[in-house]
Amino acid sequence: MGERLSAGSSPKGRQGEAGRPVVRIEGLRKSFGSHEVLRDIDFEIMPGEVVTIIGASGSGKSTLLRCINLLETPDAGHVWFQGQDLAAEHVNVNRLRERIGMCFQTFNLFNNMDVLANCTLAPVTLKKMGKGEAEQVARKHLQEVGLADFAHAAPATLSGGQKQRVAIARALCMSPELMLFDEPTSALDPEIVGEVLEVMRGLAADGMTMAVVTHEMAFAKSVSDRVVFMDQGVIAEEGAPGRMFSHPHQPRTREFLARYLEG
Repeated sequence: MGERLSAGSSPKGRQGEAGRPVVRIEGLRKSFGSHEVLRDIDFEIMPGEVVTIIGASGSGKSTLLRCINLLETPDAGHVWFQGQDLAAEHVNVNRLRERIGMCFQTFNLFNNMDVLANCTLAPVTLKKMGKGEAEQVARKHLQEVGLADFAHAAPATLSGGQKQRVAIARALCMSPELMLFDEPTSALDPEIVGEVLEVMRGLAADGMTMAVVTHEMAFAKSVSDRVVFMDQGVIAEEGAPGRMFSHPHQPRTREFLARYLEG
């Protein structure tokens, strides 16, 4: 296991709230059939921390992210969110999920609704927010992601980058305490990746707690408080981005990052 950063030791100087992690994972295991995808994962995310998770395809990155909000059910171990064990019988998992925003590779927008309706559906349905208030909140977040003029656009008319920014705005409408990003730029054309990363940089600068599975190494290096390298279902190494990109300890980390380190 690599070095861990304590709260407040991040390069941007974020401070945790009373030192309690937003997410704490212990002994997490997950298999699909006979294939063991995650093996005894121990992992924490502190308040305001941006953690990027990197590694080769099939290393378990996305499965780890999906286990945080139980989109995948762990076979063993524990996942705590804001001090509550998601596996405990008395915990309302759906209610806790309302406090965790997630953006997927493929946007998952409802094509039969316009942008504004996509953003207001969950606040009205789950948080019982009035339609007028929900629309006001949605327009605020659409403004933040640069799509204020697209409130009544159909998702099918948007570019991939615009769809992903709508997905981010939609997640923000639930006032999440944690944002999870599962390779949010992997389905985008290279020329529009930057517009999504810029929105994510803004969230990080505002102190949003974030876990990001990504292949965008420049983003990982410049925005992360901590970089986690996964290999064959385990966390092989983790640490501050400056150290991880300049002096990785493990041979597999060095091999994975070689093309970036050469530059």
